[in-house]
Amino acid sequence: MKRESRELTGKQRAELQALEELTDDQIDTSDIAEVLDWTGARRGVFYRPVKQQITLRIDADVIAWFRVRAQGGRGYQTDINRALRRHVERCEKEKAR
Repeated sequence: MKRESRELTGKQRAELQALEELTDDQIDTSDIAEVLDWTGARRGVFYRPVKQQITLRIDADVIAWFRVRAQGGRGYQTDINRALRRHVERCEKEKAR
């Protein structure tokens, strides 16, 4: 069962705004142990980009290449999305220079 999201109160918004304006050196993290071992960490647990279903024509050999490399042929669409995202990030870095 999905919980409904609630609007933030004015007080919550003000607190978030005040936190956002702090610089890194103004934040006291002395009560938090520094994590040095990230071997058990999982990516993407909290943030999931919105997916949009589309129809896209991709060359058959490109699809075959991704399918062959995906375990059991599963996850190849995720691999294609990841490759496209990396390409976008590279282009954005080049554009920023």
